[in-house]
Amino acid sequence: MAPLTSSTRELFSEAVRAVLETWPVLQIAVDNGFGGAYSQQKAEWMVDALQQYFNDNDELLQDEVEDFISHLMNNEFDTMVDDGSLPQVAQKVCVMFQQCQQGKLTDVREQINQLILKKSAGRAKATPGKTPDDDDDDDDNECEDEEAMDCAGGAEGPSVSSSAVMEQLPQDTSHEEEDDGWTLVCRKK
Repeated sequence: MAPLTSSTRELFSEAVRAVLETWPVLQIAVDNGFGGAYSQQKAEWMVDALQQYFNDNDELLQDEVEDFISHLMNNEFDTMVDDGSLPQVAQKVCVMFQQCQQGKLTDVREQINQLILKKSAGRAKATPGKTPDDDDDDDDNECEDEEAMDCAGGAEGPSVSSSAVMEQLPQDTSHEEEDDGWTLVCRKK
């Protein structure tokens, strides 16, 4: 495929921004300062880094993009993504890049608009979850801990979806800060 023109590159950058800004894991990492005092700036930098990654590499596969995003989340936000959303984010970015390469700019703009609408519906919120003392019947929770957090979408309730391709995300996820300083985001069972 031919490299992107400057106007198509700008559209792809806008698409990457829309995907990342509607990704609940990144929203929670930014809102809770997992990346330190400059979490918001790191999230904005991630857009440029991911867009540049596509421009610098030919024929990227979804798992390569997934690994790159995972690496960024690890290094910049001390966060290991384990809620099943990473493949969906990588797939969405790959599909939009291919559409830009194929000149399907109207499709890309339409997807960006859908993501912007979802973003305006509300950000993912992290709220304190139940502690083991609150409910003894909650033994199925793998990430159960006093520091556990439940994810809930803004006005939409507990389920959050970023786009048609990024099917519904897990209803219950939790965060657990481990002794080594890493924050684990995982799905509750």
